[in-house]
Amino acid sequence: MTPFQEFDAELEDWNALRTSTPCSGLLLGNGASMAVWHDFYYDSLFEKTKSVAEKPLSQTELSVFDALNTRNFEHVLSALKTASKVNKALAISSASPRKRYYAIKEALINSTQDVHIPWRLMPAATLDCWQEELARYSTVYCSNYDLLAPWALMQAPKRFNDLFQTPGATFELAQAAAKGKTTRVLYLHGALHLVKNQEGKARKSVGDPAALLSNFAINHSISALDDVPLFVSEGTSDDKRKSIRMSDYLSFCHEQLMAHKDSLCIFGHSLGEQDQHLIDALRLAPLKTLCISIYPRSEAFIRFQKNHYTQLFAQNKVALRFFNAKTHPLGDSRHSVPVER
Repeated sequence: MTPFQEFDAELEDWNALRTSTPCSGLLLGNGASMAVWHDFYYDSLFEKTKSVAEKPLSQTELSVFDALNTRNFEHVLSALKTASKVNKALAISSASPRKRYYAIKEALINSTQDVHIPWRLMPAATLDCWQEELARYSTVYCSNYDLLAPWALMQAPKRFNDLFQTPGATFELAQAAAKGKTTRVLYLHGALHLVKNQEGKARKSVGDPAALLSNFAINHSISALDDVPLFVSEGTSDDKRKSIRMSDYLSFCHEQLMAHKDSLCIFGHSLGEQDQHLIDALRLAPLKTLCISIYPRSEAFIRFQKNHYTQLFAQNKVALRFFNAKTHPLGDSRHSVPVER
């Protein structure tokens, strides 16, 4: 294992690295989204739902999260939906599970809209950049749940396959394995435009990109026990593993990452302890090279990051190449959008 002090602060230029080491896959982390919209920099969406200006989570709603020992909204909403159905079947008159269900959904919607870049501020040049860059790869693994990648895909749908190509925009496992010439985009943690229906099947919202964020609010605020948002926003790595195992779509995406061959570019991903499930998948994958972005905050930070990634993959026979995130198209400061206050 390489000692920390032996690492230098040199980083490769992405344009040269991509020429010498072509990558067939791209793993996107939150740093890619933050490069566009700084408000994506937050530790916890759960914490935001406790303090959002409009209808934050009450102590009663928070007690449900505590009882289930999770910070994952999908787990809590699914449990409340089940509780409401059981009450109805047993002729129990309590409306509390249903009320808590909608209160938590509303807090989640308000918090999400509070941190997300509005469509009206999204520059066409930035979407074009994302679309062109993502299309370079055979497979894009997106661990973010925001709408930047979905918006980019909607600019050139014929170049991408998000595995929701059925007439009902549902995920069908039998059709998922087939690979074509288009770039597959897999949302490892789900996304805001994805839902899990009554049968547990993953489905995506379709329509105009300008309405995709508002549709998230509309789709999840109607008065019936409707679809549950399919995005893993919180919790420990074990918490995320539970969500993955409960979804055939998320399980398939995770398995594809574990099977990725040759070279993979990791951009904007810290691979912290909350991402142990992704680290384990990468360790199992038959990879030859990992090209990893590092944002050059300081020489000490670069050395720290190199040490971090080297320790993660010390037992693997995989070459690590570190490049300057600013030299990558997705890290270009010209695509940063000022946050409105």
